Amino acid sequence: MRAALLAVLALAAAPLAAQDLPRLERKGGRHALIVDGKPFLMLGAQANNSSNYPSALPKVWPVLDTMHANTLEMPVAWEQVEPVEGQFDFSFVDTLLAGARTHEKRLVLLWFGTWKNTSAGYVPEWVKRDGRRFPRMRTADGSAHYALSPHGEATLAADRRAFVALMTHLAKVDTQNTVIMVQVENEAGSYGLARDHAPAAERLFKGQVPVELVRALRVRPGSWEAVFGKRAEQFFHSWHLARYIDAIAAAGKAVKPLPMYVNAALGSAFTDENGEVGPSGGPNWNVMPLWKVAAPHIDLLAPDIYNRKAPDVIAFLDRYARPDNALMVPEIGNALDYARFFWPALGKGAIGFGPFGMDATGFFNYPLGTKTFEDGSLAAFAAPYRLFAPMASDWARIARDHPTWGIAKGAPEQSMVMGRWRVSAEYGQWQMGEAEWAKWLPGDPHPDTDRPVGGLVAAQIGPDTFLLAGANVRARLALAAPAKGEGGQIIRAEEGSFVGGQWVTRRIWNGDQTDYGFNFTAEPVMLRVTMGSYR
Repeated sequence: MRAALLAVLALAAAPLAAQDLPRLERKGGRHALIVDGKPFLMLGAQANNSSNYPSALPKVWPVLDTMHANTLEMPVAWEQVEPVEGQFDFSFVDTLLAGARTHEKRLVLLWFGTWKNTSAGYVPEWVKRDGRRFPRMRTADGSAHYALSPHGEATLAADRRAFVALMTHLAKVDTQNTVIMVQVENEAGSYGLARDHAPAAERLFKGQVPVELVRALRVRPGSWEAVFGKRAEQFFHSWHLARYIDAIAAAGKAVKPLPMYVNAALGSAFTDENGEVGPSGGPNWNVMPLWKVAAPHIDLLAPDIYNRKAPDVIAFLDRYARPDNALMVPEIGNALDYARFFWPALGKGAIGFGPFGMDATGFFNYPLGTKTFEDGSLAAFAAPYRLFAPMASDWARIARDHPTWGIAKGAPEQSMVMGRWRVSAEYGQWQMGEAEWAKWLPGDPHPDTDRPVGGLVAAQIGPDTFLLAGANVRARLALAAPAKGEGGQIIRAEEGSFVGGQWVTRRIWNGDQTDYGFNFTAEPVMLRVTMGSYR
């Protein structure tokens, strides 16, 4: 009787344990990352590549604290954990976990294995030195290419074994799930060569497209060239690279099924003509349907953004924000002008956001990022994080359950119709007055006029009720299609925050604070605005 009761209790507890693990949740085409049983907004920061050692961590945590970040994205390198084949060292992982818990941060581990920025830079020395066992890709003339081949069976087996060892260690020492997500490889693919031309790869390329891909994409069966034409080499390479990474993710999830993702080095935001897709084989937007078929154990595909042009960034966010793909920006430049893209990312339902290179080790990746934090870039990321940190879970819940929209200065469209209301954004204006006032009341030019700062996010939580937040922006709400004689009006504009899941009002905006729109400065706040109409 006692044994039977214990068996029943064990069966009942198993689903609960699985539910306690971080997971992705989809609702009506919108997504949420669930951590500790509730939605979680990842206010992230990624450390520099070589900050993945205990000696560097004291220069990492203070920057995250200054940013009000709740999550650190940190590399864990294959060469670091398996310097000798078959002998594993997770001392850095243990130090990292202890530090994260002390500083009350969550972790996203970045597995730098077979590919890091497409190269083999982070594989162990015993892999680098054995090109026969761990083959590189081959060019058409048989020359060795710098990237490891996704057709290398021994390479896959070794990488998979090391990754499983890491996940096994996490399952043992991180029962409280300080680690909430894992990136499998880093910016996989290859530059300068669309696919492997080694003999085995050549035979596969001349063969038929796999049946499961033909069915999923609803294309006619045939060879890679017959089915995909001029994109055949990219699609072929993507398929085999995605299958390789999926095998690693599947093995790791069998030990501890955390959410896992891959990140993309990007090409053009608007076209895949002429090979403008970033590294061939990577999870770029034009092969996302293929990756979804080839890598079912990968939960999401994510863009790494180092493009400062607002129209391009908005297009990238739209490409990766799909009903079948949760939007996350795990890596974006840390210069001042990138901070404004936090707002449209949130508005498009992002579950997380993370500027790169956020530590005080002295390395800056200019011109991709900033030259120095002294230029205000750190403060620009810290300001919105400071606002959202106390209510990150509340926002994640709202974004899952309600329509959201966001925009940044420089984007082509600066308004959106939400229900019967139009939300719009304007930049470079003082908090009081209208632009036409300059005709009769001259004033100084606004300091933000030519600066790449400013953005807005809105959530429609009721037919006439909105949450608004932003920085360096003027927001307006107006009837999108008023009836004859109908006017819109502000019923109530409350500045406040969520505390324990409930909205708490600090003060009411009225008079000068609302006569000229809702004006957000460099220190953002959140408003709950209720609109109405009159005749």
